Amino acid sequence: MPILIAGTIDFDPARAEAAIREGEPYIEASRREKGCVAYNWALDPLVPGRVHVYEEWDDEAALAGHFRDESYLSMRNHLGQYGLIGSSVRKYRCDAVASVYDSQGVPRLDFQGEGE
Repeated sequence: MPILIAGTIDFDPARAEAAIREGEPYIEASRREKGCVAYNWALDPLVPGRVHVYEEWDDEAALAGHFRDESYLSMRNHLGQYGLIGSSVRKYRCDAVASVYDSQGVPRLDFQGEGE
């Protein structure tokens, strides 16, 4: 069952971009981990200092491996150096996955039919 991680981290606005740029080695290492489908940290264009976090993992085992990996431990230590103000990051277990749009490009609310 896929696991999504999504949320925000707020930094000193003068240091948020550096937190991401200088964290690139940890982000790249996480992306190479077994079971990582997506791993992204991005600056919010409207809220100074805010970073959006998005991760997708194949399953709980993949996420557990990430939490034990050196890239995760190093990233936690790295982020604390950039004026961390607060965060709200949550994990979600997904019981169904489907395309947002059907073959005609119409958004759909159901989870029937094709997968990702």
